[in-house]
Amino acid sequence: MTSPLNLGEHFIEVAKARRSIRAFTDQPVATELLKIIFETAMQAPSNCNTQPWYVHVATGATLEALREELPRRFMAGDIAVDHPYDGKYDGVFRDRQYASAKALYDALGIPREQKTERQAWFLNNFRFFDAPGVAFFTMPKDFGLREACDLGMFTQTVMLGFSAHGLGSCPQTALGFMTHVIKPALNIPDDQMLLFGLSFGYPDTAAAANLAMTDRASLDEIVSFSS
Repeated sequence: MTSPLNLGEHFIEVAKARRSIRAFTDQPVATELLKIIFETAMQAPSNCNTQPWYVHVATGATLEALREELPRRFMAGDIAVDHPYDGKYDGVFRDRQYASAKALYDALGIPREQKTERQAWFLNNFRFFDAPGVAFFTMPKDFGLREACDLGMFTQTVMLGFSAHGLGSCPQTALGFMTHVIKPALNIPDDQMLLFGLSFGYPDTAAAANLAMTDRASLDEIVSFSS
């Protein structure tokens, strides 16, 4: 029987192994393993146990069709979202965003002034970074911030599940810009709001994109204790 200490150490290992993967091998992920990961994630908490989440997984021909169409539609400016996207990062949040982008493009060897090359690489978001699968996360369209938080907790549990099984994933708000293409392709009902997608698969450990490492804020910046 695994001791509580060993379980705690394993959790730390799994949580620290989870990071955004932006290059995958073409090895498919077994459907039975996906079912285990998603079923385990159903233990995530939600307000009044409402479980306000849905997941739509695309692989095979459906995925390839989206991989072909989404970059072209995005470049044409043909975008649509199911929810307001008007947040703005200032101060430390902007600094963190800049540092994250810098870490990625430094790993790729694309300087800031090479804007065309950076944009070309950004389009890989809409090709799912060559992942063999992508999951789209939705919730009822009449729900709001509280239920979006529930969906986030569920999604984090999914990502930890991928990490625990040696898989990688990348949450992508960019995929939420293409709801008018993605929802019909996967027969997602109109009464569901698409928030983001999650590319997943086995990481390509030799890819430059996966060598990018981002920092985290110090504990003192985030957590305060009162007694």
